[in-house]
Amino acid sequence: MAIKAIALDIDGTLTNDRKVVTPRTKMALLAAQDAGVKLILASGRPVQGLRAIASELALSEHGGLLVAFNGAHVVDAQTDEVLYDQPIDSDTMRELIGHVRDFDVIPWITRGGELFVERSSRHVIRYRDEDLDIVEHECRMCDLVPCEVDDLLETCATPQDKLLCAAEPEYLQERWRSMAEPFDGRLSAMFTADFYFEFMAPGVDKGRALAGALPKLGIDASEVVAFGDGQNDVSMIKWAGVGVAMGNAIDEAKAAADMVTASNNEDGIALALDEILG
Repeated sequence: MAIKAIALDIDGTLTNDRKVVTPRTKMALLAAQDAGVKLILASGRPVQGLRAIASELALSEHGGLLVAFNGAHVVDAQTDEVLYDQPIDSDTMRELIGHVRDFDVIPWITRGGELFVERSSRHVIRYRDEDLDIVEHECRMCDLVPCEVDDLLETCATPQDKLLCAAEPEYLQERWRSMAEPFDGRLSAMFTADFYFEFMAPGVDKGRALAGALPKLGIDASEVVAFGDGQNDVSMIKWAGVGVAMGNAIDEAKAAADMVTASNNEDGIALALDEILG
């Protein structure tokens, strides 16, 4: 069956380690769109954090999609029409914030173009033997404006798409089960980077978002190629007709994939598309 859509994780997949889409990969994706294939950016990032890359790859001109917050929110890149949305309800979000305060993590909520973090929160984590201002990092990567509040609960008057918790990777590896356990069956929880552990509404993942949005466009799972490298990409890789793990992907993603391509630093997407699309 012909391929009608290509779903792409961003960090560690579409972009190289310098957070850049390489010329060869960009050329391959623009050519695929010119041939009638839709591009779908599927990321843990908020919608705002996808717009620059969507513009670079001309998604709005070709009717592409933006899958944000690990699948909690899907919008049409051309019209901004919301095709799928599954936020965390306000009461559960308030309970969750109260719970994660028992851990040495930095929680924040993203809404629109703003990142909400508590004024009393630390902003720096120790990462790869260096200090990293993780709030500044997220704002820069996703084109967000930091907004400090006295109490993160102030942002919970309405449902929210996710709660992100940042901390040192070693700390999260030791504590993530304790963080997630009280919400087992009530929320989805996963790593999106070794320093990010995130909570979404129950059942939210990239595969489910694609399954909810693409039939409205007349696209079946068998007509989709999905690329990813992390834990939050596994559902999408499994769901797609052709699931592709990057050479730098975690073992879980590679095990779920139909094929493994070169790394994000070696134009793995372009190489795989040469093989799949011909």
